[in-house]
Amino acid sequence: MKKVLTAMLPLMALLSTFPAAVSAAAGGGGEQLDLTNHFVGFTALVVFIVAYGFVMAEEFTHLRKSKPVLLAAGIIWAMIAAVYAHHGLPHAAEQAVRHNILEYAELFLFLLVAMTYINAMDERLVFDALRAWLVRSGFSYRKLFWFTGVLAFFISPVADNLTTALLMCAVVLAVGRDNPRFVTIACINIVVAANAGGAFSPFGDITTLMVWQKGIVDFQTFFLLFVPSVVNWVIPAAVMHFAVPDEQPPASGEVVTMKRGAKRVILLFLCTIATAVSFHNFLHLPPMVGMMTGLAYLKLFGYYLKKTFDQRAAYKRRKTDLNQLELGDVVPFDVFKNIARAEWDTLMFFYGVILCVGGLGLIGYLALTSEVMYVEWGATQANVMVGILSAIVDNIPVMFAVLTMQPDMSMGQWLLVTLTAGVGGSLLSIGSAAGVALMGQARGLYTFFSHLKWTPVIALGYAASILVHFWVNDSQFSIPPLLP
Repeated sequence: MKKVLTAMLPLMALLSTFPAAVSAAAGGGGEQLDLTNHFVGFTALVVFIVAYGFVMAEEFTHLRKSKPVLLAAGIIWAMIAAVYAHHGLPHAAEQAVRHNILEYAELFLFLLVAMTYINAMDERLVFDALRAWLVRSGFSYRKLFWFTGVLAFFISPVADNLTTALLMCAVVLAVGRDNPRFVTIACINIVVAANAGGAFSPFGDITTLMVWQKGIVDFQTFFLLFVPSVVNWVIPAAVMHFAVPDEQPPASGEVVTMKRGAKRVILLFLCTIATAVSFHNFLHLPPMVGMMTGLAYLKLFGYYLKKTFDQRAAYKRRKTDLNQLELGDVVPFDVFKNIARAEWDTLMFFYGVILCVGGLGLIGYLALTSEVMYVEWGATQANVMVGILSAIVDNIPVMFAVLTMQPDMSMGQWLLVTLTAGVGGSLLSIGSAAGVALMGQARGLYTFFSHLKWTPVIALGYAASILVHFWVNDSQFSIPPLLP
């Protein structure tokens, strides 16, 4: 311990040599230090950039994206706390980090329930049954191109866009593995459709969920983005249609039977969403309270499945369905296994990102950014740039930064930034979780450069969706957001 304290003394001495302006914390009622020209501010910025560089290089380094941002969050807040303690404000940093942790906790619990339901449906073979039906449907490549796009667009608002993209990509690979050209174009179409579909629903993307949970846009208002989202997907899809081979893939006779209770799990998921919306709209409770209540629905149903499980009947069903080779049909349903299968790397990544961005906000960088983007540039230019940044940097830190800055904008502008952050990631394959996942699933067929070839067409859809939003939602640009 003595060695640790001795090692920290030079750092504390260095921190004390830099002046720090003290101002009232925005909306906090306490003191906030301006560290934008401080050694700690510069160091925190470098630490975050380096950490995010590792996140963007995950495909090549195979280092899970949560690891660098978790470390960066700890380093940034340790430095901030040291400066605040040196200036006689030992509890200011604590209060600020607790505020960020509360925001993360709401997001974490909401997503944990959603992921558990998705995993439960996957375990009950809901997605496998849908994939098998599409494979044996006998559609031509062009019909399958549009069918997977439509399904990706309409499933992603309920399930997340990552799960939707992976499901549709499995269909494309199963049908078109002998036609690489079809697989490449279909994967691009799926990424664009899944991202566009997620943009008009509070459940479709992490960014829309963050805006809804913040209380800036209410549930039904998100659906004003439906038409712009359709335009964002349909325009590039219509152009890519002519590049899809006009051929018939070989037919398949694969049949997958869903496990007992599968349809009821789907119904319970829809009831959970209704509960979350009702709790938020009518009881003014955080949506995650409704989602956790919905988790109880699944737990109780899991208890029912376990108590009424008939192993002999399960073995009989398995023997009559030779395509169902999973052992899961002959063991009882266990909801805790579905919780364990949640995307924990993603959930930990959100923690690191929220705390990193929150730390940079406390330092003062987000206030500077807000001044430049939303005052000097104007809200429209800033919100369009948010979408372009989302193609390079993940849209989660970008949107969290905007929500932290909370610029003074109309409802129309908040809808615009929700749209651009959601669909802007389609401009590059690395711009969204769906694109990154498909590069791994369709390795060698869907790549960064194969997507980049179609970026001008996707950008055309991006620009058109913004113009359509200004046209169809013109009245929203004079309405203030729910929270100023």
